[in-house]
Amino acid sequence: MPIPQIVFLILLIAASYASYKTGKLTEGGAITGGFIGLCIYLGTGYTGISMLAVFFVLSILATSHKKREKRYLGEAEHPQKRDARQVLANGGLPAILGILAVTMPDNTLLATVFMAAAFASATADTLSSELGTVYGRRFYNILNLKPDEKGMDGVISLEGTLIGIAGSAAIACVYSFTFGWNGTFFNILIAGTIGNMADSVLGATLERKGYMNNNEVNFLNTFTAVLASCLLLLL
Repeated sequence: MPIPQIVFLILLIAASYASYKTGKLTEGGAITGGFIGLCIYLGTGYTGISMLAVFFVLSILATSHKKREKRYLGEAEHPQKRDARQVLANGGLPAILGILAVTMPDNTLLATVFMAAAFASATADTLSSELGTVYGRRFYNILNLKPDEKGMDGVISLEGTLIGIAGSAAIACVYSFTFGWNGTFFNILIAGTIGNMADSVLGATLERKGYMNNNEVNFLNTFTAVLASCLLLLL
């Protein structure tokens, strides 16, 4: 095995272990996260891993930011420790895309674009949810734009939406640093934003009525972002 791959495996194991020991992930979450990281690396290399790292770090920072205030209000979207199901909800689709890139190497670039769209949506969702409840001023139901209760499924704010767009832009920047600054940046940005909006719509409908849970909604928002990216590429 080449030395760079050996070094990566050591770092991946160390990062997974550190995430578990610091209480960011459960044992199952750390193992699942390590497997997802491996699939992403094998398929899309350091670009994919960089997107995963940016998503993970921003998510941890957003979740930890003013956590006492969010706990008091009962509005933190996730518990501090993410389990395997939560890790799969956000990283499962990128892992599948990584595996597809390994089996179909001629489509690696396309898989990387779709992976970026998925991570852009996941990042936007987490940041807008965790920080929107803190910095939002007015909150509206996404279905009818009427005022609604802060922290409820499907409730958005202007501030949270803008923060989510910034999260999508961060992932688009990671992609663009490797493959150049072109129209794909906006493809990822728009797809991530569409996925985030889809998350809110699903939250206001199926999740609020108890037909879906948060993990299922999170997976579908990444899936929606990939579909949106695909459609944008066809236009």
